[in-house]
Amino acid sequence: VNVRDCTEAGVLVVNQTGGNAEAVAQTVLAMVLTLSKRMVDVNHALRAGTMHDRNAFMGHDVNGLTIGVFGIGNVGRRVTELCKGLFNMTVLACDPYLDEKTIAARGAIKVEKDELLRRADFVSINCPLDDGSRKMIGAREYALMKPGAFFITTARGFIHDEAALADALRSGKIAGAGLDVWEKEPPGREHPLLSHPAVMASPHIAGVTRQASTFLFQAACDNIKRVLADGHPPQNKVY
Repeated sequence: VNVRDCTEAGVLVVNQTGGNAEAVAQTVLAMVLTLSKRMVDVNHALRAGTMHDRNAFMGHDVNGLTIGVFGIGNVGRRVTELCKGLFNMTVLACDPYLDEKTIAARGAIKVEKDELLRRADFVSINCPLDDGSRKMIGAREYALMKPGAFFITTARGFIHDEAALADALRSGKIAGAGLDVWEKEPPGREHPLLSHPAVMASPHIAGVTRQASTFLFQAACDNIKRVLADGHPPQNKVY
């Protein structure tokens, strides 16, 4: 949406920010558990009849590990609450729009990008796509991640470099990835990331639940009524 043109034409632009935050945060947690327990590759092996030694698919517990979130807004804040509350995980947050005190109040430790990448066992992208975040995660960033770490994104395509991620996975630099967003959606069957056994893939569906959809539709209707029928300013106006 070209917000500037809409504003100049007198057209209000609003969103339902945060309406599916719970759904997306739960998907991040599901990916953390699925990847750490190696549920994707063990599922493939069992179905293909190639699983002969269960110890070859040994995973990891997540208690006390570290997750790093890029963006600690509606989704990142809920990811923090779930990971700390359920598994006593340390949460690192990189968010240029929030200060150390605010991030601490949300349960995380403010760090810069490189420190987050070096320390986190799980890296979760929860920020918007804009000029500052486009191609934010590339070959250099994957090289900084801990050996055995996992990369997770439920944000937007184009924030991470898909080709560089495929290289990092092939080389064994990182252990796996949970991907809900893509440069082309849905990705074609020939996409190299879809053939990697340590990739958990979904078609931009993290926020698509019955509860979230109901809330978003209701919020949109409420905003329309608020402006047109009641004469109040809209909520969540986009500037």
